[in-house]
Amino acid sequence: MALGGGSFTTQNKELPGAYINFVSAASASAALSDRGIATMPLELDWGKEGEVFEVTSGDFQKNSLKIFGYAYDSPKMKGLRDLFIGAKTLYAYRLNGGGTKAENTFATALYGGTRGNDLKIVIQANADDSKKFDVITYLGTVKVDSQTVTKASELVANDYVTFKTDATLAVTASTPLSGGTNGTVDGTAHQTYLDKIESYTYNAMGAVVTDETTKKLYVAFNKRLRDEMGIKFQLILYTIAADFMGTISVKNKVTDEEGWSEASLVYWVTGIQAGCAVNKSCQNKKYDGEFTVDTDYTQTELKQAVKNGEFVLHKVNADVRVLEDINTMVTTSDTCGDVFKDNQTIRVIDQLGNDDAVLFNTKYLGVVPNNASGRTSLWSDLVKIRSQLQDLGAIENFNDSDVTVAQGDSKKAVVVTSAITVVNAMGKLYMTVTVA
Repeated sequence: MALGGGSFTTQNKELPGAYINFVSAASASAALSDRGIATMPLELDWGKEGEVFEVTSGDFQKNSLKIFGYAYDSPKMKGLRDLFIGAKTLYAYRLNGGGTKAENTFATALYGGTRGNDLKIVIQANADDSKKFDVITYLGTVKVDSQTVTKASELVANDYVTFKTDATLAVTASTPLSGGTNGTVDGTAHQTYLDKIESYTYNAMGAVVTDETTKKLYVAFNKRLRDEMGIKFQLILYTIAADFMGTISVKNKVTDEEGWSEASLVYWVTGIQAGCAVNKSCQNKKYDGEFTVDTDYTQTELKQAVKNGEFVLHKVNADVRVLEDINTMVTTSDTCGDVFKDNQTIRVIDQLGNDDAVLFNTKYLGVVPNNASGRTSLWSDLVKIRSQLQDLGAIENFNDSDVTVAQGDSKKAVVVTSAITVVNAMGKLYMTVTVA
C-alpha cells in the first residue's frame, strides 16, 4: 500500500504518511474543513447511466477516456476542465442516459450513447498460435483492450464493451460498432437527478441550462434543501433573478463556442465556488478557463449588474476577472441584511450550518444525555468550531459567551443561540492623502 502524502487543510487524513504545507510565514491560512465538492448534471456521449457517480480531479486527468469516453485533452472535455480548475471532487449525473447501445457482430457498447459508434473490434490471428485470435478493442484510434482467446466464450468484458460469447470469431481488419444514440433530456431527467443527489453533501451545484422552467426547478430545489432540510450549498445558474442567498446568477455568456451552450461559464463558476476556502473570496479572481467570455459591458451596466445580484466577469486590462463575489439576493430585511448578499458570508454560515448539523447528528443525537453535563459538552464543541473559524480569519470578535446551550421545551430538546461577525475580503479602497 502506498503511503499518504501531499498538502493538507485540516488534520483529517486517513492514510499514514507525511502531509506537508509550504506557506509564507506572513500569510499562512487553512480552511476549516476540506471544500471543493461540486455536483452537476451533464449531457454526455458516454458514461454511467441512471446513477450519481463520483469523479475526483485525479480520476478526470488519468481516466477521462474510460469515464467520459474522451481523453482529458479532448475539446469535448473543455467544460469539465474548467470545472476542475476549482473543484476537487464532482458528483456527476448523466442527464441523457437511457439511449441505445452501439453494437456489432462481436460486442455491445458498455453504455448507451453516440460515442459507442467510435468503438471498433479488430480480430487478428495470434502470431504464436494459429488456433488463437487476438481480439482488440479500439475507441477511435486508441487501443483500449486486447485479449488472446480461442473462442468468443473466453472473452471478458472490458471498460468499453461486453462481448457476445456466442459469436464466431474470424479475422477482421476492423468491425465498427454502430447504432448508439443518446437519451432524451427533458424536465423528467432533471427531476430524476435532483431526486438522486438530495442525499449527497456538496458545496456547490451547477446546471448548464437556459430555459426558465428548468432554472426555476433548480432554484426551488435549492430553497427547499436550504430552508426546510438544513442542507447548505450554493446553486450556480445562468441569468436567473432568484433573489435568494443560496443561488448565484452568472451574467456572462460564452461566445464563438460551437457545440457549447452560452451558459457554459457555469462550469468554471461552479468549480471556483465549490473550491473557495471558507475564509476567502472569489472577488477579483482571474478567469483561467478555456471559453471565450463576453465582457462587453459599460461601467453603468456593471453597476446595475451588482445591484441586480448578478455574478459578472469584466475586463481588467488583458485579464477577465470576477467583479463581485455575490449571489442573487437583492431584497433585505431587519433579519437578513446586505451582508448576506456576499458569497463569503454564505460560505461561513454554510460551514457552520453543515458542521454543526454533522456534529450533533453523529455525536449527540440519541447518545448524549440532555443534562447539564451533556449540554456543556455540546457547547464546548460548538465553541471549538467557531474558534477555528476565528483562527482562520473567517469570523472575528468571537467570545465563548456568544454561544449558549439550554434545555428546550421538551426533555429531548436543546436550544442553541450563537452570534458571529463575518470577515469579508477587502473590496474598496477609500484613501485620503495629505500633501504638505
